[in-house]
Amino acid sequence: MNKIALISLGCSKNSVDSELMFGFLQNNGFIITNNYNEADLIIINTCGFIKDAKEESIEVILNAVDSKSPGGKPYVLVAGCLSQRYGSELLTEIPEIDGVMGVNEISNVVHIVNRIIGGEKVKEISEKSIILDDYSFRLRFEKTPFAYIKLAEGCNNRCSYCAIPFIKGPYKSRTMKSIIYEVRVLAEQGVKEIILVAQETTRYGLDLYGEYKLADLLCELSRVDGIEWIRVLYCYPESITGDLIETINREDKICNYIDLPLQHVNNRVLRRMNRRGSKEDIINLINNIRSNIKNVILRTTFIIGFPSETENDFRELLEFIKEIQFERAGFFSYSDEEGTPAANLTPKISEEVKQARMKEAALLQEQISYDKNKEKTGKEYEVLVEGFDNNYKMYIGRTRADAPEVDGQVFFYSSKNVNAGSIVKIFINDADEYDLTGELHHEFT
Repeated sequence: MNKIALISLGCSKNSVDSELMFGFLQNNGFIITNNYNEADLIIINTCGFIKDAKEESIEVILNAVDSKSPGGKPYVLVAGCLSQRYGSELLTEIPEIDGVMGVNEISNVVHIVNRIIGGEKVKEISEKSIILDDYSFRLRFEKTPFAYIKLAEGCNNRCSYCAIPFIKGPYKSRTMKSIIYEVRVLAEQGVKEIILVAQETTRYGLDLYGEYKLADLLCELSRVDGIEWIRVLYCYPESITGDLIETINREDKICNYIDLPLQHVNNRVLRRMNRRGSKEDIINLINNIRSNIKNVILRTTFIIGFPSETENDFRELLEFIKEIQFERAGFFSYSDEEGTPAANLTPKISEEVKQARMKEAALLQEQISYDKNKEKTGKEYEVLVEGFDNNYKMYIGRTRADAPEVDGQVFFYSSKNVNAGSIVKIFINDADEYDLTGELHHEFT
């Protein structure tokens, strides 16, 4: 009975892939362990999206091979995006690696692991992009009250800075039937919030059904007993339909929360990014969303320091952020990605300038977030309880306005025990830039 440990890096979509691999392995007799020291084999599911993620993946790989005993254990299998792009280079540069597998080999993980344990050095990287439709083998790492649901794989947008289409291939949707079944299973396991993810969730169904189907899917998922909150991430602006906006506003279970990665607002920079639409289109969309979804929360991300971004371009972005007052915003420093059109664009922005701009943008958003959080003091909010923090001696949860891992939390006191997964009403009495503090008034569900 071989023991397998897995290190999952990168985004929530990667986490879902890791849980699928774990499920396949456990179903075939392997023992899953969190103790890397007792593992016979370690799988590292890597991220290769941006420079920092690639560097983190390499560091984790090196740490894993350094832990090998003289007998060669634990075996090290490198999976995911980095393997898909650089599998041959990884085997050459780090010969202690026992195998690499690409993003299209998840259902073959048992066969690959058995070959490695049998003494074979394995390289399995298929260029034929696929998406699994059956997620019944998924084995969740942690029994959190929320779970990510992957709607699709791949991307058709071809933004000039992004390598995802080279790694994942064209957009491929799962069937609506398989997604609904997975959500029902998760609800039976006690999951209260589902979070829909893909490279572009709003494109869901176009390849399978010939039309955008996210709104229809949301309506079906809203009927699943046990699911209380539904959240949608990664909404590409140009594929947000009026039907989707109306559905989010109408269905009580759907969080009035739209994650809208914009990347920039200067029209010249947007064209160089190969983003569809203009600043004017973005403003019109935001006005439409805010006019038609009550109390909507808007999250976005921006790339700072894209090639040729001038000081005036950056100032235009800051003014836009001040004007729109996003409830949530994140910032990424641009880095060249091998093989992308943007890697050949000039002039490059120096690291010093990029970091200075990042700091200024982050400070601006911190003030906006602080002001908006302060407005919540003295009010009650529904909070999904996630657990108890022994350091702070307080319970932790999130409001509908907060996605896990990227947004703030609610820390609260309670005179009685509160179970993870319950939804309670919390009176907010303090706030900082990101988090809220309060106390339990009464249980909601």
